[in-house]
Amino acid sequence: MLNTLLNAILRGSIARRWLVVLCSLLISVWGVLNLVQMPMDVFPPFAPPQVEIQTSAPGLAPEQVERQISAPIEAAVNGLPGVDVVRSASKPGLSMVQVVFRDASQLQSARQLVSERLQQLRTQLPASADSPEISPPLSPLGTVLQYAFTLPESATADQQFQLRSLVQTTYENALLAIPGVAQVTIYGGDLPQTQVQLNLGALQQRNLSLSDVVEATRDALFKGRGGIQIAGGQERLILPPTFSTARADLERAPLLATTGEITALGDVAEIRSGASLRRGEATFNAKPAVVLMINKQPDVDTPRLTKAVEQRVEQLNA
Repeated sequence: MLNTLLNAILRGSIARRWLVVLCSLLISVWGVLNLVQMPMDVFPPFAPPQVEIQTSAPGLAPEQVERQISAPIEAAVNGLPGVDVVRSASKPGLSMVQVVFRDASQLQSARQLVSERLQQLRTQLPASADSPEISPPLSPLGTVLQYAFTLPESATADQQFQLRSLVQTTYENALLAIPGVAQVTIYGGDLPQTQVQLNLGALQQRNLSLSDVVEATRDALFKGRGGIQIAGGQERLILPPTFSTARADLERAPLLATTGEITALGDVAEIRSGASLRRGEATFNAKPAVVLMINKQPDVDTPRLTKAVEQRVEQLNA
């Protein structure tokens, strides 16, 4: 039976050899086109769909973060369809929850399910905590390129201080605009901030407390609107007075003492620009550096994305 079938196939192929050759050519062309368009990566995807949730809670200890944030989030996402494993890590002021789905689950569908569940959970978290955020979809081996930015030894302290801000404003948004880039992470360098250095003696002399300073600072940085004025058939927005810089706003912020005396914040504190507390460091060739790390989305052609990133960086450097 098998020999008869094979003989029939051979006789038919010989009798219609041009049809066989044409089909072979079509199959070969179709295979080459698919090979050219096939996404290339260093390694094939080997990890199941994962969704990472990060929640910032300044001022909370790891035990408080675990009890008040990580545990409620774990309980909320455990019942989602397709969830395989839920892991969490609680650090000072930061909660990280990783939700691992089964291999058959779709990443976008999993992210949507987690996002809907987090919206219902927000009212159960501490008021001091930020809203839970879902990390961008990343490939398991998604780091495409890393760039290190350094300054010569002759650079001034002010140039070192501004290096990270310069890298962030120049490269971050431009690289995120490239299709396929999921995340741009910058670490190292100094984060600039406006600092209020209090004079405790002046505060005590004017019967002012720390809460008065915090409230005055918050009001001074308010950039909303005060309301609407309706006159002459028109509506006009009422905006609070704004100053040229945040430093000027803070220096003129009024403080009301218990005695009824009004004092400017600049009289009891020094407003200056400084660097925030560092939580890490980056070096390149034993020199302080600002490192830019580019991560890609899943199922993205790594060589093409790498070439696109390199071209964009060259344009920005020019």
